[in-house]
Amino acid sequence: MTAAPTALSGARLVTPGGTVDNGRLLIEGARIAGLGGAPEPGDVDLAGHTVVPGFVDLHVHGGGGATYATTDAEQALAAVRFHRLHGTTTTVASTVTCEVDDLCRQAAVLAELAQDGVLAGLHFEGPFIARARCGAHAPELLRDPDPALLRRLLDAAKGHARMVTLAPELPGGLDAVRALVHAGVIAAVGHTAADHRTVGAAVDAGATVATHLFNGMPGLGHRDPGPVGALLEDDRVTVELVNDGVHLHPAIVGLVYRAVGAGRIALVTDAMSAAGMGDGAYRLGPLDIRVRGGVAELADGSSIAGSTLTLDRAFKRAVTVDGLTPAQASQSLSAVPARLLGLADSVGTLEVGKQADLVVLDAAYDVVAVMRKGAWVAGAGHLPTLRATA
Repeated sequence: MTAAPTALSGARLVTPGGTVDNGRLLIEGARIAGLGGAPEPGDVDLAGHTVVPGFVDLHVHGGGGATYATTDAEQALAAVRFHRLHGTTTTVASTVTCEVDDLCRQAAVLAELAQDGVLAGLHFEGPFIARARCGAHAPELLRDPDPALLRRLLDAAKGHARMVTLAPELPGGLDAVRALVHAGVIAAVGHTAADHRTVGAAVDAGATVATHLFNGMPGLGHRDPGPVGALLEDDRVTVELVNDGVHLHPAIVGLVYRAVGAGRIALVTDAMSAAGMGDGAYRLGPLDIRVRGGVAELADGSSIAGSTLTLDRAFKRAVTVDGLTPAQASQSLSAVPARLLGLADSVGTLEVGKQADLVVLDAAYDVVAVMRKGAWVAGAGHLPTLRATA
């Protein structure tokens, strides 16, 4: 039996054509069936709220106490469910450097979830990264981008590998970029000590993403622009930013938005299992992590180790701290990553015919409810309906 249509009325809708005040959104099945029209009795009353497209996370290692670096499908599912409660309706699960056999086993499990539509694919972060900029990756497990090993990882992902982060200066790095592009996988530059010229060569070879720009790479110098300069200056590159107030100073976030615009920025979490949990001891792949004051670091304090961020907090921070408009924040949290993943025809914006993935925010930009594929996954019990007037 087909479910009755759902109509949302009275909210500010953030759409590609602009922000619509007192808008109406009609959902039939899993799709958006209409935008506009007068409110009717029985509509969900969202006066005073903002509705944005569901968030798309390109780079996330876990959350809610669960990790994607696992061969336990239930644990991976727990991480997906946790982030859905915070508005992430499309997830690319990120692995972390570990033994190659373990990576392949993890990829096989995550690929099954992608096949079932739970995940949008996999992101291999490591092992093809620079020892000098490895951050929270075990240096003894890092590898040069060997073609046979790269092929083995992609085969383990069964066609669901979406992105691989690598350091292009490593032996075979540029060839690996070309191989990824040929395989239809996004090549991302990150955890790199490469100079400006080498990163430019990687972009010319087909790299299109900067993995958490500024983090895991040399800083921008006025005489040596390094990887940051090369990645910012090229319009072919989408830059990830971890906007949690720890990875980046707000002035840097603002500077990047002014330099390249919201259409080239993907806000990501880079979250690990401690997201949504308290301070304490955790694991990220094979490494011991300590969370203090919500900041995840290696147990010895030598490096940040992912984040405890969720994308709803990234949205709120973008608007209330960084001064972005809801439309700009939505573009970087939804439309840009959806486009990068080749999913723009179905998700990333509020448009008729697209999947009904959306987030309802209150006046303070906190999550009230989340819908995925036309079904409420969080908060529906708190939403009133319009009543007929006499």
